[in-house]
Amino acid sequence: MFARVIAFEALHDFIPLYPLYQLLFADHGLSAAQISTLFVIWSATGFVLEVPSGAWADTYSRRKLLILGALISGLGYTAWITLPSFTGFALGFVLWGTSSALISGTYEAFVYDELAARGRTEHYATLLGRARSASFVMNLAATALATPLFNLGGYVLAGVVSVLSCLAQAGVAWSLPEARAVEDARESDEPGARAAFGNYLHMLRSGVAEVLTSRLVRRAVALVALLGGFLAFDEYFPLLARETGAATSVIPLLIAGTVAAQAIGGALAGSVYKLPAATFAVGLAATAVLIATGALSGSAWGFLPIAVGYGLMQLVIVVSESRLQDAITGPARATVTSVSGFFAEIFAIAVYGGFALGSIWFTMSVLVAGLTIPVLLTAFVVPFALPAPRNSADAEVSGS
Repeated sequence: MFARVIAFEALHDFIPLYPLYQLLFADHGLSAAQISTLFVIWSATGFVLEVPSGAWADTYSRRKLLILGALISGLGYTAWITLPSFTGFALGFVLWGTSSALISGTYEAFVYDELAARGRTEHYATLLGRARSASFVMNLAATALATPLFNLGGYVLAGVVSVLSCLAQAGVAWSLPEARAVEDARESDEPGARAAFGNYLHMLRSGVAEVLTSRLVRRAVALVALLGGFLAFDEYFPLLARETGAATSVIPLLIAGTVAAQAIGGALAGSVYKLPAATFAVGLAATAVLIATGALSGSAWGFLPIAVGYGLMQLVIVVSESRLQDAITGPARATVTSVSGFFAEIFAIAVYGGFALGSIWFTMSVLVAGLTIPVLLTAFVVPFALPAPRNSADAEVSGS
């Protein structure tokens, strides 16, 4: 199971369009404000669907939802290369946002519950870290491949390879095991749509209630949401690179450094999982300083500190997501996880809106550096919001 779980996550990011799509939009006449508007559409889609899809994952086969999510993302990339206009790009983001909502909380809950069915939840942080690391390694490979693909066949060829990766991901999802005990716990014995809908509402209420009533879970959800929102940095790195004067064919190579650093950060998460929360607070503060310094350097060399900072942030994200899963005690694991994704989308929409408005007066380097301010402020929250590792968290959960 472990290898297939990692393969699913890895293929999710083997998308050569990732380091190119912002440039695709710009080369088809879209302004920075219009591109940010597309990002708002993307996040708004996830905002609307995140929690409902989490409850669906708690009442239906998570494996089947992972298959569906992979196929829908492939349709989104197809829209970009066949309808290269604002409307086509917006359609692609709606499909991508739908796919993200279906996969995000579903994947984490699927992996955790599958390990629980085997009595191996202590391996969750390590497995998640390795899966995220593999995804970044594949993202790195796709980023490196983007340049020759672009030179050979332009944006269309990069898009075709991206769609093929989604199809392969759907195939891996189809092969994943789903423990019968876990599946039975989510599917009602009563036939008919009424029973299914009632089960859905029950899981939705259970998940939201756990977030509202458990202080430990609530704080962890808020922290994971904030950290997830900071991944909005990704969307502006190519535009930041172009601002330094880098050529389109070189930009994927600059982005590759940030991806490689994320792979290293994810791989280290399991080994540092039980370190004190203050350690991760320091790491997040260092992230803010490093990214701001790199963004304001005005040079392509600024992507070196940016990469180091992004790697540190990825490590903090994986540890925070893992400790959130440990803190959840109710049956609606995917719903609780999706609540954090819901608020992450709210924060991301605020970031995209800020970039769209700020682009009227400020350069991309100033805007990216400005986003590090909330990252720095969040570092002060980490010691209070990050749950303790599982061996000491149980008592806190029961007392919350």
